[in-house]
Amino acid sequence: MGADGPGWQGRLELEFVARAGGTRLGRSFVQAPMKVQRPFFPEGDRVCHVVTLHTAGGVVGGDRLSTQVHLAQNAHALTTTATAGKIYRSNGQVAEQMTHLRVAAGGCLEWLPQETIVFDGADYRQRLRVDLDEDALWLGWEITRLGRTARGEGFASGQWRSHTEVWQDGTLLWVDPQQILGGAAPLSSPPRAERLPPSSPVSLSLASQSPNFSADLLPQTCQFIPTVASSSPLPSLQYAATRLQSGLLYRYRGHSTLEVRRWFIQIWHLLRPALVNRPGYLPRVW
Repeated sequence: MGADGPGWQGRLELEFVARAGGTRLGRSFVQAPMKVQRPFFPEGDRVCHVVTLHTAGGVVGGDRLSTQVHLAQNAHALTTTATAGKIYRSNGQVAEQMTHLRVAAGGCLEWLPQETIVFDGADYRQRLRVDLDEDALWLGWEITRLGRTARGEGFASGQWRSHTEVWQDGTLLWVDPQQILGGAAPLSSPPRAERLPPSSPVSLSLASQSPNFSADLLPQTCQFIPTVASSSPLPSLQYAATRLQSGLLYRYRGHSTLEVRRWFIQIWHLLRPALVNRPGYLPRVW
């Protein structure tokens, strides 16, 4: 369905397989406006890097986008997006993004999309489900900016809803429902890692579930959390970290996309060698 109809009905399906000690994109299916670029291997054959993009330039009310990614046994893929996602002001309809990630035993998926900018007046709902086999690893993040603050815009109206579920062998490990209403009063209470609705325009959730998880990783990564002085001109700048069942969860609430990227990359450079025995290797589109 084109943009002149009820909305785009976009689909993206990717299947990764392990072959001869490496990982290949075994199958891909795209339906406009979703697209996937040719895979590349900056780290060698073991890890397949894939960049996806939304060719319509942004999501509008009535759009229904679906993404499915499946990693076969022992496959290792890193996926990101070519640019920041844009969710435009609603035309009276809800825009939806549904994502389902499946990782088989011995597989590793690093799910690292660039930030999503939710415009004032947008009505957006996203759902993410992660299904892991017993010996599978997933590391994923979500960066959201509410309003184009560089243009002096806030998020005075509309709503953003997010629902994340992580399952392993049919058992629910973690569920994270969130909702932010446009114009809601900022929260002044300190954040908790379990729920962190942002009172500032930029928020991050970063989670990892791994069979190689060690409790020592949490205090090691906490060294990167800055100390924010009470006299700071940005008192709502807040960080949180907590331990999940076989994993870790980090939250950020603040004002700078560059700042949250810098924090994430520090954590990622520490986690990646411990979890997959590989140094951090930044995607070329970042």
